[in-house]
Amino acid sequence: METIKSFVNDYLVWLSIPKLTLTDILEILILAFLIYHIVNWIKSTRAWMLVKGIIVLCIFSLIASILNFNVILWIISKTINVGIIAVVILFQPELRKALEQLGRKNIVSSFITFDDQKEKNERFSDKTISEIVRATFELSKTKTGALMVIEQNIVLSEYERTGINIDSAISSQLLINIFEHNTPLHDGAVLIRGNRIVAATCYLPLSDNMELSKDLGTRHRAGVGISEVSDSLTITVSEETGKVSIAIGGVLIRNVDGDYLKNKLQSLQRRSGETKKIKLWRGRLKNEKKMD
Repeated sequence: METIKSFVNDYLVWLSIPKLTLTDILEILILAFLIYHIVNWIKSTRAWMLVKGIIVLCIFSLIASILNFNVILWIISKTINVGIIAVVILFQPELRKALEQLGRKNIVSSFITFDDQKEKNERFSDKTISEIVRATFELSKTKTGALMVIEQNIVLSEYERTGINIDSAISSQLLINIFEHNTPLHDGAVLIRGNRIVAATCYLPLSDNMELSKDLGTRHRAGVGISEVSDSLTITVSEETGKVSIAIGGVLIRNVDGDYLKNKLQSLQRRSGETKKIKLWRGRLKNEKKMD
């Protein structure tokens, strides 16, 4: 019996439950709340790509430590401080936005989900898909150039601010009218968030991908460019040929038809109350072909 007690005291003492006070429980809840909202904020910004890169570097550092790569560990230790400062400088707009949101945030709504918030779980409706597809191919028939960016998880507020606020329900007539020649809003991109057109005449970053065809103009390069820095889907209508292209994950798929575009939008749609398998877009899927 003494042997068993000695074994428990020596090796199984870590199994004992620590004494928790009300202060400890409150502290755990506060930390869990903060970590949850920080992770949610990171996933909705470009910082999520940075976090994945940091995770890769941490794994690499761990392997270097295990294998005693002293030179690599020395380099990492000397550059980590500079790296932290560089991250703060590069992501200053995101950090500023996060602090602004914290100041406006309703804490109660973070714990209690109201009915109108549950509806926001749906990314966009079937009606929105139909209106976008109809507008796209009406513009294609008349060879009217158009550029529509459909926002997903990464919020594109910095590009929204470069345009003109609209905040309107989506309709094919409105989209067609926005891109009509010689109108104040026809130049630039339209940003679509959920079931709303949030802004028009937005300026987008141009892709510097040298593999893109030389016959593509600024509109197509802007469509690919925004898809390279975010998870958005971009619809482009050529002013010269009227052909429709889509860009996602930095890959341009040209000359798509209405059914293909509709299926692509439906695959991005997330309905509340339904469990769907989320596709991780990495260029084209295996069964897809790049259309010419």
